[in-house]
Order: sequence, then structure tokens, then C-alpha cells
Amino acid sequence: MSHKNVTGDTTARAELDAFRELQQLAYQAASDVAAALEPGVTEREAARRVRELLEARGVQDWFHTPFAWFGDRTAFRNFRVPFQFFPTGRRLEEGMAFILDCAPVRDGYVADIGYSGYLGENPLHDLLMDDLRAHRSLIVERVRAGDTLQDVYRAVDALIREQGYDNRHRVYPGRVIAHQLGKVTSRLPRAIVAGFGVRSLQTLVGDLVVERLHHRSPLWADGDVSAHPATPGLWAVEPHIGFRDLGVKFEEILVVTEDDAHWLDDDLPHVRRWARTSPAPAAASEETATA
Repeated sequence: MSHKNVTGDTTARAELDAFRELQQLAYQAASDVAAALEPGVTEREAARRVRELLEARGVQDWFHTPFAWFGDRTAFRNFRVPFQFFPTGRRLEEGMAFILDCAPVRDGYVADIGYSGYLGENPLHDLLMDDLRAHRSLIVERVRAGDTLQDVYRAVDALIREQGYDNRHRVYPGRVIAHQLGKVTSRLPRAIVAGFGVRSLQTLVGDLVVERLHHRSPLWADGDVSAHPATPGLWAVEPHIGFRDLGVKFEEILVVTEDDAHWLDDDLPHVRRWARTSPAPAAASEETATA
């Protein structure tokens, strides 16, 4: 997806505002659906609620349609093939964790978000969410320092191990922790194939070709393909940590310029949660000021 021109002029600022507004819309929809989940609801029903809510609020297309994962499926245990990521008939129970994930498109702009929560009480989930906070600071600090994406990925891995958890984004197709975002430029008719929008996929494939010609990749993983610093633009970043049958993550947009990086928006559910539970660490305070 086209990801250039996000650094300074009036047009670029207006585009960043549009990405921010859509990301806010996606997180608000996930929050609204999460607040209304009840025992017995299935993953398919939860995903359908997110989709219907966003389409009622102006979403016209999808990078991917909404996912919902309940219980041990939040940790992607025993996921072997792509179809296992799609929503199932798994029913939500009291105390059970869940993740809602969606990637809407509106007026060509794209967001990709992940919302972690639980029904009732789940102290272990709270602990993992608290520990996930350090990854948000680590990622932006290492990208700002000019580290390769491969090295940042490995630093996240090391922190996960230090915390006593395991890396669940390694289960994603391509083991990606992030991918670039930008405006969808395809003129194909809107259509969804296997949960993904054909317009978004065509634009992403075009970016893959262009980036590989420059020995870069719009997909951020731990292999040699990511042995370069983050390309300026927008990245949807989703560190996903797991402990036994529980997984938690966030997914949000990181803005990378030629000489800096910052999160697009600090007014998101997980960031607000961390602000309520403990003072921001020095690195996070500096990050907010920069943004």
C-alpha cells in the first residue's frame, strides 16, 4: 500500500488525521462490542457484530474482515493452517479471555487493530496486559534508534522470554509482528475473498514487489527479509504474548519518518488502561511528548 508522504506538509497531516480517525473508529467499535458480549455468544457472532457496527459507521471495505478469538484460541495454540484463524462456533464463558481484531477501509484509508479483553474476572489477563506495556515502549525506542526490523523483533522476543511468556506472533502467517499500511489505490471492484479485501490485497502485492526491488519488505518478521531499518511510512504493529492457554495483544499504527518514530495515537483503550494503573515510565512520557 502506498505509504509515502507522511512526514510534514499539510496534506500529510490531513492524511495522518484520517488514519487516526479510522483507527479510533475501529477501536471504539471493538470496545462497544466487547462491552456487550455475553456468555454463550460465539466467535462468529462477535465478529459479525464488529463488522455490522463499522459498516453502519461508514466503513466501505476491508483489508481483512473482523476476527474473534475466545479462550485458548487467544494464544493460537495448535494453529497449523490459515483457516484456523477465522472465527468459529467457540462460545464465550465467564472468566474467558477474548481478542477482537479488524482492519476496516474507509475512503481508501486503512486501520488494523487488536483489542484484548475478558468476560467477568481474569487476574492473569490483567497481569499479561500490564507486561505488554513494556513492548510498546521498546518497539518505538528501537525503531527510533535505527535498529533493523529483524533486531527489533528479536529484542521483543528477548523481552517476552524475560517476562516468562512466549511469542505468539510467530504463529501468524510469515511470523510477522507488523506490516505497512497506507491508502488503498486499487480500482478493482470491492470484493472479499477468504476474509480479505481484493483491493487491499492487490495494493499490498504491489508494495511487496516495489519493496523487494529495493531489498526491503513491507512485512516485519524475524528473517533476513527484515534486515533493514523501518521504511518511512505507517506500520500496523501487533506484539502478541502468551502464557499457557492465554494470549493478549494490541495492534496500532506506528508512524516512521526519515529520522524519528512515534505511535499515531495515545488515546487508545490499552494506553488509557496503563495510564490508570500506573505512572508512565520515562520513555513513554518522552514518546507521548514527541507524538
